[in-house]
Amino acid sequence: MPTPTFTRIISNATVLDGSGQAAYQADVGIALGKIHTIAAPHSLQGSQKIDASGLVLAPGFIDVHTHDDREALDHPSMLPKLTQGVTTVITGNCGISLAPWKAQFAPPAPLSLIGQEKDFRFASVADYFEALAQGQPAINVGALIGHSTLRVNAMQDLTRGANAQEIAQMQQLLEEGMRVGALGFSSGLFYQPSKAADNTEIIALAKISAAAGGVYTSHIRDEYDGVIAALAEACDAGQAAQLPVILSHHKCAGPANWGRTCETLAYIQQRRLTQTIGVDAYPYTAGSTVLDPNYVDGVIRIMLSFSEPHPEMVGRDLADIAQEWGVNQKQAAIRLQPAGAVYFQMHEDDVRRVLSDSNTMIGSDGLPHDTHPHPRLWGAFPRVLGHYSRDEKLFSLSEAVRRMTTLSADHFGLKQRGRIAQNCWADLVLFDPATIADQATFSNPKQAAMGIHWVLVNGEIALANGVPTSARHGRVLRRQSEALELN
Repeated sequence: MPTPTFTRIISNATVLDGSGQAAYQADVGIALGKIHTIAAPHSLQGSQKIDASGLVLAPGFIDVHTHDDREALDHPSMLPKLTQGVTTVITGNCGISLAPWKAQFAPPAPLSLIGQEKDFRFASVADYFEALAQGQPAINVGALIGHSTLRVNAMQDLTRGANAQEIAQMQQLLEEGMRVGALGFSSGLFYQPSKAADNTEIIALAKISAAAGGVYTSHIRDEYDGVIAALAEACDAGQAAQLPVILSHHKCAGPANWGRTCETLAYIQQRRLTQTIGVDAYPYTAGSTVLDPNYVDGVIRIMLSFSEPHPEMVGRDLADIAQEWGVNQKQAAIRLQPAGAVYFQMHEDDVRRVLSDSNTMIGSDGLPHDTHPHPRLWGAFPRVLGHYSRDEKLFSLSEAVRRMTTLSADHFGLKQRGRIAQNCWADLVLFDPATIADQATFSNPKQAAMGIHWVLVNGEIALANGVPTSARHGRVLRRQSEALELN
């Protein structure tokens, strides 16, 4: 039998294959963008060889919760994610997607978090996918279709529930997007553009995703006092539409709800007895979104991430800005609009409890267009691997990798991704388990992580010896084509 010709070989790696099983030493041979051979260390021969001695080889991380819809077009190098070892991002979360919408007016918040009127220029998901493919991002992109985006297409008055005709229009747009390969449907009932929608509207749309084999992801209506009822609403929608539900950035927000993750995780586990439910989370006690005066309570710390009228104030605490202006914090928040903020609204014990749950996927939820973003944009995945796994020992390194790779790929139907196995796509990361660490902080958030040495995307080197290359070999991960690739 002839010796295969490898595009490159990763030699003598400590392999964590994404299954959660113990590490093993191996050579990995890559050909035609895929993993061709997994063999004993130092056994494969070829000219293009990466010496992985002392490094862990893992599947490239899958960031299941991003708002990178426009970032992948405007900055296709995708450095905040690539430098974390992320090889795939899933966009369109929280009901917010760049497509399908050809805007004729300024997008309302939170759609404004990902673009201005000129950016919402894609009348269809197919048009958006074509632009992504032409732009060739450095990493793979899968997309969800957002409920708020569908609503601004179909409705002039967002303060009420949709009528039958409007629901039909949204269903048609969603069906078109699912047909060309979107991964599912997302909602953000917490936000004003979708707050008036009831579960009947959500279920009617979720059924379209279900019919195409997609998922339903939910930024639930209330992560504060009403968190259990909001979880029930999301789970009920998934059960009625008969599709998997993914609960976004699970948390219990506000001091009055600290400790309630014992209750919420038990509730989710109970619902899992009769339906498929996923959860994602980021490894920080602060969240980030639009600055909403209604959530300025004078109790939790709030830091400004952007402000259109007062860009000089970004990175500062709202309390300090208010004191300087001689007003209360709500008044300062109104004066800063349009604006975004980081809310220090969670307790560390709750974060640790959610992260420790074996069903929790990792998602950054980073906002790449913020002037002073939350550090999760640059640091979420290394923070899990370094701080929470290695230093705090919340879970093993192999378990941390599983929750960034196979668990995520399986929930979102990404076939031949998220695992090191023969014939899987060679999305790979080599990192030093002793030094991997997030460097991004709340005061200095745009900092690349330490300890990520090599990243390969579809078999091509995107990061070499810690330095990004000019190679961009990411793909649009369409649901149908990914399913076909398995055959």
